[in-house]
Amino acid sequence: MYRPAWWLPGPHAQTLWGKFARRTAPLSTRIERWSTPDADFIELLRLDAPANNPRLILLHGLEGTVRSHYVRGMFHMARRRGWAADMLIFRGCGDEPNRGPRFYHSGETSDLEFTVRRIVEEFPSAPIVMCGVSLGGNVLLKWLGENGNALPRAIRAAVAISVPFDLERGSRYIARGFARVYERHFLRTLRRKAETKLTEYPELFDAHALGRASTLYDFDDVVTAPVHGFIDARDYYARSSSLGFLSRIRRPTLLLSARDDPFLPADVLDQVQEVAGGNPCLTLEFTAHGGHVGFVGGWPWRPSYYAEECAERFLSAHLGNGVACHSAGA
Repeated sequence: MYRPAWWLPGPHAQTLWGKFARRTAPLSTRIERWSTPDADFIELLRLDAPANNPRLILLHGLEGTVRSHYVRGMFHMARRRGWAADMLIFRGCGDEPNRGPRFYHSGETSDLEFTVRRIVEEFPSAPIVMCGVSLGGNVLLKWLGENGNALPRAIRAAVAISVPFDLERGSRYIARGFARVYERHFLRTLRRKAETKLTEYPELFDAHALGRASTLYDFDDVVTAPVHGFIDARDYYARSSSLGFLSRIRRPTLLLSARDDPFLPADVLDQVQEVAGGNPCLTLEFTAHGGHVGFVGGWPWRPSYYAEECAERFLSAHLGNGVACHSAGA
C-alpha cells in the first residue's frame, strides 16, 4: 500500500520532487543508435546483462531524456534484479535531433514495434517485461492493444505509470491553474525543436501558427497533427488516446495512477476503471495521492519510490509465467 510522504504535501510537491531533489548513484549504461526503415534513426539507452536474463523495455514521458529521474530509478531496479534494460529514446529526445521530417508523439507506435521486434531477434531466449511512463505509458498501452494476441511470446507483462489515457482531456486540464507551469516548460522545449526542424523542412507546418500557439492543445493542432497525418488536434487525440485500446490488451498489465495527478482529471480514471472491468488482463491501482510520476514515500533523508517498487513486484511476479491472463475474445 502506498503511503505518501508527509513532507511532500499536495500533488505538485510529489510531481516536482524527482526532477529537482532526487539523487541516484551512477550506473554503467551505453547509448546505441539504430537506423530505421525510413532513413532516420532511433537511439536506445542500454544496460547490459547476460543474454538469457530478463530484459526491461522502458518508454519515457513527454520531453523525457536519459537523465529523467524515473529512468535512473528503473534502471537501478533492473540492475538489482539482474535484468538487462533498454530505453527507447523517442525521436528528437536524444542529444542530436532526428533527421526526418517528423517528431515523436503520444500515439506513435512504429518505433516501439521496430524496437521490440529487433530486441526479440537479438535475444531470442530472454523474457521481456515493459514499462511506460506518462506519454510513454500511452504509447505502450496503445501498442499492446494494437497487437493483441499477435505480440511476441517473449513479452510477459507491462506496467504503465501516470498515463494520460484521454489525451484531449489531459491537454485541456494541464492548461489550468498551477499546472500551467508544466505546460509552459513542455512548450518551451517543443517549440525550440519545432523551430529547428523548420530550418530543414520549411514547408513542414505553418511557422506563423506555431508563433501563436500558447497551449499544448495549440501546439498539437498546428504542429503534431499536420506533421503526422492527422486532421487536427482533436483527430490526433481521438486516434491516439490509449483509452480506446485498453479492451484489446492481452498481456498482464498494471495501470498505476494517482487521482490527484495534475496532468489528468480524476474522472478519466473512472472511465478507465469501467473499461478495465471487462478485461482481466488489466490490474488497476489508482491511489488518492501521488501526483504525476511522483509516488514518493519514506522520509526526507530516506525517500522511497512506490511506482518503481510496484513495477518491480508486478513484473517479477509475471516473469516465467508466459501469457498469464485470459480475456474475452482472446
